[in-house]
Amino acid sequence: MREQIQSALKAAKADGDKRRTATLRLIQTAIKDRDASAREQGRDGVSEAEVLDILQKMVRQRDVSGDEFEQSGQLDLAEQERAERDIIEEFLPERLDDAEMRKLCEATLKDIDAHGLRDIGRCMSELKARYPDKMDFVQASCLVKDLLRSEPAAPTNNVQGAGSSKG
Repeated sequence: MREQIQSALKAAKADGDKRRTATLRLIQTAIKDRDASAREQGRDGVSEAEVLDILQKMVRQRDVSGDEFEQSGQLDLAEQERAERDIIEEFLPERLDDAEMRKLCEATLKDIDAHGLRDIGRCMSELKARYPDKMDFVQASCLVKDLLRSEPAAPTNNVQGAGSSKG
């Protein structure tokens, strides 16, 4: 992936695309910073999975920033954030669409027999194991919470006050 980013940077420089060049440099800097931090901890650098994590965080940051700029009426800055997000997303694997994600979350909930909000952790662990690079797990977590909330409560035998009268 690093080579892919480097070759994209060379092409952007050759094309004179300043936005793309700046965004690709930001990506490289983020990766180099994380590499340096990993080396300080005695590791060789960051793995491809960690590079993907860096890119996903950068995309989420731009989504949030773009929304904030749009809400404050700074449409030019919102557009800039979205353009950067689109450039970063080029290096991420293809993501599942909302309908596919819902279907997989529902199937996972059923497979692990999840019935309440207390099962969110188990569900998310299973989703991360099954679909490590295919899902936005922040979005999946919200979806799982909604699915578990909408799950009908288990019936209880403790029915108080139903039809009783004192007298």
